Amino acid sequence: MTTPKKPSAESSVLERNILPNRSKIQAPKNGFGLENEFLSTAIVYCEGNFADIDGKTANGLVRHSEKYKILSVIDSEKTGMDAGSVLDNKPSGIPIYSDLDDALAKTATVPDYFIYGMAPASGILSENERSLILKAMSLGMNIVNGLHEFLNEDLEFTTACSKYKVEILDIRKPREKKDLRLFTGHIAQVKCPRIAVLGTDAAIGKRTTATVLTQALNDCGIKAVLVGTGQTGLIQGARYGVAIDAIPSQFCSGEIEAAILEAYQGENPDVIIVEGQGALSHPAYLSSTFIIRGSQPTGIIVQHAPGRVTRCDFEKMAMPTPASEINLIETFSNTKVIGMTLNHENMSDADVDAAIAMYEDEFCFIVSDALTRPTDRLVEIVLTAFPELEKKLIV
Repeated sequence: MTTPKKPSAESSVLERNILPNRSKIQAPKNGFGLENEFLSTAIVYCEGNFADIDGKTANGLVRHSEKYKILSVIDSEKTGMDAGSVLDNKPSGIPIYSDLDDALAKTATVPDYFIYGMAPASGILSENERSLILKAMSLGMNIVNGLHEFLNEDLEFTTACSKYKVEILDIRKPREKKDLRLFTGHIAQVKCPRIAVLGTDAAIGKRTTATVLTQALNDCGIKAVLVGTGQTGLIQGARYGVAIDAIPSQFCSGEIEAAILEAYQGENPDVIIVEGQGALSHPAYLSSTFIIRGSQPTGIIVQHAPGRVTRCDFEKMAMPTPASEINLIETFSNTKVIGMTLNHENMSDADVDAAIAMYEDEFCFIVSDALTRPTDRLVEIVLTAFPELEKKLIV
């Protein structure tokens, strides 16, 4: 890995080799080349939380889904709106309905899945939500559950599965303890770059940036594989990964290492992108420690929200500065931060421009926003740190 340099005004490697040939690259139908018509259909439940922090599972599925064709979102507070327009001012063709009855009335056939699209801090269903899920099951819909509450261990739900001939997918449920894997050190066998997307807070956009970066690299001819570490990425269809926050701490590093080894051996990628969780500095969400130890990243991208004043779910806890988080990461791990990406919440476009300029001047590496700036900049972060990947570019 080379030392990142401050972006220059001269044309980048990517601009020279990719932009003139962009017409040769066909954009995938749903982000990773899968045809949406072959996916299982789904309704996503996100009452009162769509486009908010606790609705991050629904938000992620609207932006990208390899596994499900999202037919609609349920949130009575945003009834009649387009989900993509609400999220990113880009229509997605995914309508928002007031409730399950309203959504089904507008759907030709009963969807294959009902997805619980929220990630509340409690991780537990309310009584109303339990009733709603049971109703969806009675109509023949399978359930996707990303909560810490495992519905396959609840007699009422298992009885409903048998009665209605449907299944429940408890995404966070880990494998049996006897099958969990300890760290072995075999991560040293992975010869391609491993880039972890970490952040300064929870629910700050690490998974979104990791997903967009993975797609951008593949579009340019650099074979990238995403290793998911949370329930949303796994629901979206990440082929490798584990919900790290549901695993006993003794096995966390080993499970991350094993997932990366599986991705490396199964795909022979040019680069592996590892989704981060929480923040290394966060006292409540410490998954980043295991992700760093298990993946032994050769480079790290830090996601930050300049417009966020306090930590997610902790209104009296001030956000850290990027400098303090970068110092902590580089002190804790034998690697370097190679770039920064921004979450533009509470920011205007001019604010984003100013933040990019300020942080690039402060840190002398590339800074971008995965959702509002060209994805070429994300790829350039990787190429600057790992110039050997330039030979993979489509020309």
